[in-house]
Amino acid sequence: MTKEEFLALASQQWDKVSSLQEEKSFYEYEKKFEEIWINYGREALEQTISSPKTDRRKKKSSIAGSEVLK
Repeated sequence: MTKEEFLALASQQWDKVSSLQEEKSFYEYEKKFEEIWINYGREALEQTISSPKTDRRKKKSSIAGSEVLK
């Protein structure tokens, strides 16, 4: 992820955050702000590392399998 891509993603989120000024309840403001921030962090992390895997299961160590063969 380049600096320009990161800033473009942040710019998209800024529009959402600035629209929160219309909220009358601080609770709703805080809830929506947290949701926006978490989604922004997830998107930035995924784009920085790589695309998310479709298989959510964790790979298992092959050490246990090799112990059985002995």
